[in-house]
Amino acid sequence: MPHPLRRLLAPRSPPILERDVTSLVLHDGRTIDIQRVRNPRARRLRLSVDERGARLTLPPRASLVSGERFLAEHREWLADQLERYTLTGLPTLHRDTTTALPLRGGDVPLRWSEGRFASLALDAASGEAVFRLPARAGEPAMRRALRDFYETQARADIARWLPHYLPSLPRPPRRIQFKVMSSQWGSLAPNGVVGLDLALVLARPSAFEYVLVHELCHLVHADHSRAFWREVESRFPAWREERDYFHADGRRLKAALRSLLSG
Repeated sequence: MPHPLRRLLAPRSPPILERDVTSLVLHDGRTIDIQRVRNPRARRLRLSVDERGARLTLPPRASLVSGERFLAEHREWLADQLERYTLTGLPTLHRDTTTALPLRGGDVPLRWSEGRFASLALDAASGEAVFRLPARAGEPAMRRALRDFYETQARADIARWLPHYLPSLPRPPRRIQFKVMSSQWGSLAPNGVVGLDLALVLARPSAFEYVLVHELCHLVHADHSRAFWREVESRFPAWREERDYFHADGRRLKAALRSLLSG
């Protein structure tokens, strides 16, 4: 194979991101930390804010001085965005203290117990979630068990809904995987893999089912054309109500999952 063609067809390596933290004093005197990321693919300075905080992205040749100037110019905007994204009353996970976990639009009682290894499961008899932990289990083991629990519950929901929709699709999804997404609720990769935000299992079930249907309909139409929305409408007529639900509560759902899994 000619060298230029071999280089063209070779899989691309992910960009190497350089990360550090800088600080900025706001007009009210508060000092905040800002994640600073130098991205080889970036073409301009970019400032973004979400539940995790503020992030400044710099292109390869941008100087740190230009980044500091950019932050200063956007200090007022940054303060407004941080206030918007400050959520209170988020659930937390503390051993022997947390008494309930969010699940399917509500809360499930949580009982703590000692066990040989970290595990979390629903008790069908009592309706409680039972968290079993070894005496010396640390935070990472506890949070891995919680993530496994949520993914198990999410897959149980998918298993109930998916058989109803498969007969009307041109092909089944290749695989369904769960991950923590910053902005999206779902995606469909070119290879047919459906990605879903794990925070969906905290939402009301009808909203979770709508996102699944939305991504499945992309197996019929890859875009968001009128034809695509007709496919969604035919399978899930109440999709507008679920979209409004995410507009109202989606940010809190994502923040709640992040709070539980990262502390």
